Amino acid sequence: MSPIRTTLRRAGLVAALTTAGVLAAAGAAFAHVTVHPETYARGATDGVLTFRVPNEEDTASTTKVQVFLPTDHPVLGVLVTPQEGWTAQVTTTKLKTPVKTDDGTITEAVSEITWTGGRIRHGQYQDFNVAFGQLPDDTDQLSFKTLQTYSDGNVVRWIEEAKKGADAPENPAPVLTLTAQDAGKGSDGTSDSASGPASSSSSSSAPAAAADSTSSSDSTARGLGIAGLVVGVLGLAAAGYTLARGRGARSE
Repeated sequence: MSPIRTTLRRAGLVAALTTAGVLAAAGAAFAHVTVHPETYARGATDGVLTFRVPNEEDTASTTKVQVFLPTDHPVLGVLVTPQEGWTAQVTTTKLKTPVKTDDGTITEAVSEITWTGGRIRHGQYQDFNVAFGQLPDDTDQLSFKTLQTYSDGNVVRWIEEAKKGADAPENPAPVLTLTAQDAGKGSDGTSDSASGPASSSSSSSAPAAAADSTSSSDSTARGLGIAGLVVGVLGLAAAGYTLARGRGARSE
């Protein structure tokens, strides 16, 4: 094989491997367990949180999902939406610091929800909906550490929290950001002009937030894909330059 052909093959291989690596990184970005919507007002009432669990394994299915709710800033009045094919087990914990509400003092709150019995196969995801009565008003965010168990026994621990100035964690926990309640929003964190029951408006806000998140992820994927294609083009250009030099050398 001539040196020119060898160079072309090497350049093409480097370009292909680089592009594949970039696209693989883009796919991995979609595999995280997330909570939707991503933001709620502090102290919001009568809303819904959706935990989206994608399957990231090629040869195994997700068979168990455990979501841990914080008890230092408890979510009150938690109710689990029945999910076809799945059985939910709710665990409550006695609070170290009871929470005073208009309905009395709360001494216990849900600390864990475990879903079993179903399957999330390769290329699929499952949404688990959890209704709440009230979110805490004394913190800026809630972290929901999650364990995802696969049919082959592998357990992915989505428990890492992002730190300022550090790279994004490999297995981040789903995080709900709590914001100051706007004057134009109701107690459930949605607009006063929204019609229908509070739970309905909260449910409708979840897909919107999920769509925003998906749009952002799509933009990231497109950017990574373009970067991979650019690297591939540069590799082919380098090969062309080498070919041209080889031909010039022979003509001389």
